[in-house]
Amino acid sequence: MDIRIDDLSGADTRALIAHHHAQMHAQTPAESVHALDIDALRDPGITVWSAWLDGRVAGVAALTQLDAERGELKSFRTADEYLGRGVARALLRRIIADARGRGLTSLWLETGSDDGFVPARALYASEGFVECGPFGGYIDDPLSTFMTRAL
Repeated sequence: MDIRIDDLSGADTRALIAHHHAQMHAQTPAESVHALDIDALRDPGITVWSAWLDGRVAGVAALTQLDAERGELKSFRTADEYLGRGVARALLRRIIADARGRGLTSLWLETGSDDGFVPARALYASEGFVECGPFGGYIDDPLSTFMTRAL
């Protein structure tokens, strides 16, 4: 698997992010969707990685630095045809390594709380994330699960 920083200029990566954004809006009321679209992910404070298998984009994930010590995981998505092949775990581990390299001391995330997000929450928990309350600008929302991990 080739994991690299992505400038979001490629059609395949943009299509996967657009699919992710559309799926989040199809599953969740708009006020509870925190997925970032392409324009938001192009913010210079956000780093996006893409994972590639067999010359095809297999997944994407992003990290935004909240402050000097904390980072937030954003826009994790594995392409449907690559589910169960370790793509999300590989991306997560790459981001954790990068965050440590930046000197961050913790990572934070928001994900869905319904059954469709069980695999995501299980992945994060298996990599040391624990549930917590809202952080940053988030508010308590029954459709959100917040998690954090010390680095």
